[in-house]
Amino acid sequence: MRFTKMHGAGNDFIIIDIMRENIPPASLPALARKLCAAHTSLGADGLMAVTAAKNGGDYAMLFYNADGSLGEMCGNGARCVARYGFEKGLAGEIQRIETTAGLVTGRRLSKRIYQVCLNRPEIIDLHRAAPALGRDHDCAYIELGAPGLPHAVLLLDEGAPFDRESLRALGKALRFSPAFPKGANVNFVKKLGDRAIKVLTYERGVEDFTLACGTGCGSSALALSMLGHLSGKEIRVLTDGGELRVVPEPSALFLSGPTNLVCEGEILDEDLEIQP
Repeated sequence: MRFTKMHGAGNDFIIIDIMRENIPPASLPALARKLCAAHTSLGADGLMAVTAAKNGGDYAMLFYNADGSLGEMCGNGARCVARYGFEKGLAGEIQRIETTAGLVTGRRLSKRIYQVCLNRPEIIDLHRAAPALGRDHDCAYIELGAPGLPHAVLLLDEGAPFDRESLRALGKALRFSPAFPKGANVNFVKKLGDRAIKVLTYERGVEDFTLACGTGCGSSALALSMLGHLSGKEIRVLTDGGELRVVPEPSALFLSGPTNLVCEGEILDEDLEIQP
């Protein structure tokens, strides 16, 4: 089984062309759990399966979290798969990628910098009280696309702890808060200026912090812009994995940043079984 390993600002993915490899979609949840395991396989935040388009796109992408759950979309994943699609000849410099949450447009800006227009927000709730760890937290809640990819955004007070260990318990509690019926990716945000923020995201499906979350960065920049905390047409978003740029418009939420082609090869795992 041939694979490609890529990351976008530290958010890492395994990409497999299931058309060429003749892999049935029903086997993808188990395959994601197997291949994304850090110690016994390749290790990744998620698996992206490239398959045939059904609704006028250049191709389709199915995204699976490391726990095998189907994700509606993945921003950094879409940027990486856009580079994959261009370099594998599936599409040109501007491409239409079908995802579970809807059609995403990808654009090649340079050899390694790719931009995607994220799914249009279908739900924007700038003040939602989310109970967690014994009290309510004032979160913004955004769902991108349909079915919506859920994101909670929590702006932390100046001087509040902003590190993984300090925020992990709250991240886990908010991820499962009853305020978010389908669960949520939880984005902790620190304001760095009128046009810059730092984001730490506790991701649903990974069940921990990742180095970056593209849709989380987009949702955070959009929420804070709509709340009046940010200004400007483009927002710098710093993550543990690198810097991304977001154009925070509900009608055209653009995410751009680096992609990195890590390796390509063949999976030889003797314990791997593909279920029909």
